Amino acid sequence: MRILLTNDDGIEAEGLECLERIARTLSDDIWVCAPAVEQSGKGRGITLTEPLRVNRLGPQRFAVTGTPTDCVVLAVNDLMPVKPDLVLSGVNRGHNVGEDCSYSGTVAGALQGMAFGIRSIALSQSLERFHDEVTAHWETAEAFAPGIITRLLEQKWAPGVVMNLNFPNRPPEAVTQVEVTRQGFRDIGEMHAVRRTDLRGRDYYWMSFRGEKQEHPEGTDLRAMDEGRISVSPLHIDLTHMTSVNDLKKVLGGVPPKAVAAE
Repeated sequence: MRILLTNDDGIEAEGLECLERIARTLSDDIWVCAPAVEQSGKGRGITLTEPLRVNRLGPQRFAVTGTPTDCVVLAVNDLMPVKPDLVLSGVNRGHNVGEDCSYSGTVAGALQGMAFGIRSIALSQSLERFHDEVTAHWETAEAFAPGIITRLLEQKWAPGVVMNLNFPNRPPEAVTQVEVTRQGFRDIGEMHAVRRTDLRGRDYYWMSFRGEKQEHPEGTDLRAMDEGRISVSPLHIDLTHMTSVNDLKKVLGGVPPKAVAAE
């Protein structure tokens, strides 16, 4: 099995080292193509307004001046002699659950693999908080990912599906359950911009999360993280809301309606 690895934390990230160790329990044919610098939160962004540079760091190992999506496109189309059998994206420093999935570069790397018809899995390790001095429990992802990936690959996947794996912020011995979950959603007020002032008196902003404790519904990826379970969520990119499609078909279709003149 030929496996392509990517991430959004960058080629030098600890999580990518963890992912390589995970991948080598599954195969000895490992390719790495990851961003040269961190691309967190870039979602499915692609680089259109500037050239992409590729730095060959070693056999089957590349750093790209672009996004995770750029990396997968370049790897599959140009850098690898044969299309991979599996794309693994991560292991992200911090979980990717709830609405994170829509802007996560980690999930985006897996989605691009799926777009090429390749089975693809995103992996993330939950953190207590985003501070440089906080060390993630990489050993938790490393302990459980190989078995879960093997079990997933034994199953038939529906077309257009990627698997989103999230490991809780606990050491391996404290994790006893894995759960198949659905995507949850946080309170809309969780994300906000923090205003600060630079040394010249000009305002600038940092995007941030309030991190307030919330109650999340049973069966969601968010609840699994809260309660220390491994979350496995099958995701797909189809954003169509079919209930609204069926409702709108009752009032729209055929000849376009004409505007009613105001009296």
